[in-house]
Amino acid sequence: MKAVKYRKSIGIILTIACGFTSLTNTGCDDFLSEKEVPRITSDFYKTEQGILAAVDATYAYMRFGVGGEFSNVLTELGTDLITGAEGALSYPYNLYSATLSPTESKLYSLWENHYKAIGVTNLVLDALPEASISESEKESYGAEMNFFRAYFYFDLVQQFGKIPLVTEAIQEPQTDFKRSSVADVYKLIVSDLRYAAEHLRESATGTDQSKATKYAAAHLLSKVYLTRGSAITDQRGQLSTDMDSAYYYARRVIDSSKYTLLNNYSDLWDVNNMGNSEVIFSIQFTLDPIYNGDGNKSHLYWGSWYEDQPGMMRDIANGRPYRFHRATNKTMFELFDRKNDSRFYKSFKWTYYCNKATSSLAIGDTAIYYSLNAPKNRTYKYKYFQWNKNDPSKNNRYYPILLKYEDPLRETANEQKGVREWVRMRLGETYLIAAEAAGRKGDYNLAADLINIIRERASWKAGEKKVPQYWLEEGGEMENTESTYENIKVTADDLKMNFVDFMLDERGRELLGEYTRWEDLVRCEKLIEYVKKWNPDAMKNIQEYHKLRPIPQKHIDRLNPRGSDEEEQNPGYF
Repeated sequence: MKAVKYRKSIGIILTIACGFTSLTNTGCDDFLSEKEVPRITSDFYKTEQGILAAVDATYAYMRFGVGGEFSNVLTELGTDLITGAEGALSYPYNLYSATLSPTESKLYSLWENHYKAIGVTNLVLDALPEASISESEKESYGAEMNFFRAYFYFDLVQQFGKIPLVTEAIQEPQTDFKRSSVADVYKLIVSDLRYAAEHLRESATGTDQSKATKYAAAHLLSKVYLTRGSAITDQRGQLSTDMDSAYYYARRVIDSSKYTLLNNYSDLWDVNNMGNSEVIFSIQFTLDPIYNGDGNKSHLYWGSWYEDQPGMMRDIANGRPYRFHRATNKTMFELFDRKNDSRFYKSFKWTYYCNKATSSLAIGDTAIYYSLNAPKNRTYKYKYFQWNKNDPSKNNRYYPILLKYEDPLRETANEQKGVREWVRMRLGETYLIAAEAAGRKGDYNLAADLINIIRERASWKAGEKKVPQYWLEEGGEMENTESTYENIKVTADDLKMNFVDFMLDERGRELLGEYTRWEDLVRCEKLIEYVKKWNPDAMKNIQEYHKLRPIPQKHIDRLNPRGSDEEEQNPGYF
């Protein structure tokens, strides 16, 4: 596993955060009032020490999404595949209720974190021309800052649409920020990433193994082009060449030979397999609490209740279950070929094993078993939970959990600060980006070829031992070890009718729960349609304007001069 300690000094990071004053306007002096804290001037960023401190600070800002209820809530709740479980039933992101408003705190937290990070990148980019380092170092650090800035702006524009576009360092308080068009934001993101894709490091190993490479920039750039070019009625500045560009940069990653798909889908979620050959870019955490900040808390949000069942008590392996996310009926019954596509059974945890002996259960016996089907007509020593298809709300406490965020490396069962890496880019998605770009250009044969590379990995392999559900639940033959690839292989004809819907479902199968779904539905202009069709919790309230989040009221209240509501706020929120 990778356990990276950033080079940062906490004092330097804090001073950087407090020294940046613009859209966030936070008051760091409130908790630093014991003595006057020297402010870092722009000259600091002309030194290698200052640049390195800024680089580490910006990587730290990337941790925000999983340091609390942020990316999981903003990207998975209220979609066709995931809805709120017991712990997040009433969340406005799950219900699209009236409390999804400009005062919702998570939105301002996102806004504040990302604009702080952008502020740091601008400080360094402004200072680099006069920095006391070599020209090649200026190029490399500049590319890294361009990558960062694009990364944060891409998050913001997908959530909020029109936003202030700040491209220069702000040294003094400023309150006159106008929102730029979505097209202009994308133009900057593309420009930054094109530079980064040419000038970032070729590879990241050793102490730099967590750093962004030119292939991370290329992957992100391919996704940006795909997102911009997916628009039909939305105005994102889309160009007729966007799909060509998306395909080109995705192929650059695929053809680099730097990354390879893992043979077994399960291996992607083995916590001892972090930093594997499929990972293009991930955000790092560490076992050292001094450097781990808020940690990766994703493990908290995907768990279901188990400790009240016979033979079970809370432990590190099974996690601390906040019960925020569960699958919808679409995910359970419609999305997968459950018999032949191994991703279904490999994505969820179906069995819990006894960790507290009882009169009828020994340590290691099956204590909980989840199934989509009714139990067989026999006696079970363990608790058998059948998914309630007719009333999915009955599944809100007990349900099979997504395996992708389990974190058994925490020191105690109640520890919230996880250490698992947060994979932001992996080769499986790169293939799907290339496939979608090819199909959107009308080359369905090429799209099918690329999808089949993913489908081959998704199949049960020849000689592979299948899960018992294969014959107990899905009608397969016991002890069958034949490949199932031919059963899930696609052809060009399979893709031609409803290609965008097909790709959204394929992304759902491969990337389920990987913090992409809400943004995928929005970019394809399918959010309202899909939620109304497949999410009974959200379908009653969702409106067309919910494809954007409200601009945080705290930002608007600080504007001077302040424009009209139409200028400062997104439709539907004023």
